Formats: sequence, structure tokens, C-alpha cells
Amino acid sequence: MRLLFIRHGDPDYVHDSLTEKGQKEVEYLADRLEKIQADAYFLSPLGRAQRTGEATLRRIGKTGKTLDWLQEFTEPCFLPETGEKHLIWDFMPSFMDRYPQLYSERDWLKVPFIQQSGVPAAYRRVCEGIDDLLTDYGYVRKRTYYEVKKANRKTLVFFCHFGATAVILSHLFNMSPTAVMQHFSAAPSSVTTVYSEERECGIASFRCSAYGDISHLYAADEPPAFAGRFCETFDDETERH
Repeated sequence: MRLLFIRHGDPDYVHDSLTEKGQKEVEYLADRLEKIQADAYFLSPLGRAQRTGEATLRRIGKTGKTLDWLQEFTEPCFLPETGEKHLIWDFMPSFMDRYPQLYSERDWLKVPFIQQSGVPAAYRRVCEGIDDLLTDYGYVRKRTYYEVKKANRKTLVFFCHFGATAVILSHLFNMSPTAVMQHFSAAPSSVTTVYSEERECGIASFRCSAYGDISHLYAADEPPAFAGRFCETFDDETERH
């Protein structure tokens, strides 16, 4: 089985849509995806993901299914020092250093300010969403692996978000999502490819073969958007800190 996670095109967050650049990006993405024989398409309910998926689905004459749990992961926590509302994909490095449990797959949900927030419930909701979907396609979650009820080579495409994808990947790979969120960046319209591997009969795991791929943009001589990244050097005031 192959899973393709697509981040929406360059976002217009104010209107929950795409910028002019984002509109171009998703057309180049459609040039790429129309060549793929996918079996099903799933979309976040948010406008920027819907607009991204529509470009491909319109091109190929197919429809997708909107799944509420695919929307961006925006459940906040509250920082212990200040009580400030914060998103778990935007911690500073020094903060992560003070709470190393955030890197632990087993312990990150036990960190007090995480445990006392709505994050654990929101995280479980996304994990249950992807597991229920994979069960429908013959892969049933069993602790750290998936029991193969019906092996297949189907391709599923998900039009969603950076945070949502990070949560799903962390579940598939048995990792802390904060580790993924703090150290990986997926540019707008990028494609992340994950394959199932059944190296033992009836037991499957998932492996990422490409993360945040934007080769469709390079093919069109379109530079990637900066959204999702932060300043390369502290003294650069033109980039987000």
C-alpha cells in the first residue's frame, strides 16, 4: 500500500484559501498527480486543502472524501512558565531542551502541560482516524505494527496539512509528533510518500520513501514557498523567527 500526504499550496490563512502563488503550485502538483493511478482521495475540510485537492480532482474527473480528522492540528497547550496558549509544532529549541520528554514516543503525552490540555484527546482522534481508514483497506493496528488482513498495493492520496501529516506519521512510525514537527519542514504543495512493508507474513509496518518532495515545482521552474520554515540566521529580519 502507498500513502501520499499532500500539504496544501501556499496558504492565504486569512481567507483559508490559497495565494496566487499557491494556485500555480497546485496546478503544477496536478500535472504530477494526474499521472498516478490512485484508488482513493481524501481531503481536510479546511479551504486551503480543499482548493489544493480540487485542482487535481477536477483534472482527472474524480471526487474525494472529506474527513474531519484530516484538518490541521491546532489543539493548543499552555506553556508552564507563562500560561501562554501555544501550538505543539512551534516550540523554540531551548524550550524543547528543557522538556526532553517531548522527544519520547512513550512520555511526550505525560508531560504535565501536555497532559492537562486537549492535545492528548485530539492526538488520539487523528490516530484513530487513520487506523480506522487503514482497517477498511485491510491493515489493522496491533500495538506497534499492523496486522495484514488483506494485503494490497492500493494508493491513497491525502490533501491536508503539515501538522496533521506529522501527527499521522508519528503514529505510523511510533514516534513523538513533536520530534517530527520540530525537525522536518514540508513546503506548500509538497508530497510525502509512505509505503507499507510486509517483511513478515501478516505483519506490516510503514516506511517513508520521500518527505516533502517538491520536484513538480522544480520541473516548472517555480521556487518553493517559505511557509512552514523559520529564519536561517537570527539576524535576517525578512524571515519568520
